Amino acid sequence: VQLVESGGGVVQAGGSLRLSCAASGRTFNRFPMGWFRQAPGKEREFVAAISWIGSSIAYGDPVKGRFTISGDNAKNTIYLQMNSLKPEDTAAYYCAADMRPYSTVVQTVPEAYGSWGQGTQVTVSS
Repeated sequence: VQLVESGGGVVQAGGSLRLSCAASGRTFNRFPMGWFRQAPGKEREFVAAISWIGSSIAYGDPVKGRFTISGDNAKNTIYLQMNSLKPEDTAAYYCAADMRPYSTVVQTVPEAYGSWGQGTQVTVSS
């Protein structure tokens, strides 16, 4: 599956952004999808994930209550709505697809995901 992220940009602290990830290739809703982020000099960090089968959703602790993951099967697209942004949310954000079809379990480690987008930069100014 091929993934293309969009929607990144520069925003002031407290603001909002919505990231999109358009998927093509294999049947979109077979695979759990996730968002990760990576800041310079830091490891890739889990942000959120969704499993279409079983409707499982998970969030990383730093974003709980502020970010929301969702998807539109008709558009083969998942979204990450980011509210109340903080400077520490500054990072490159990556969309990823778990390659286990029909899995009901959402994974929080990058190693579980087999396809990745090119990333979109989010910068939050203080």
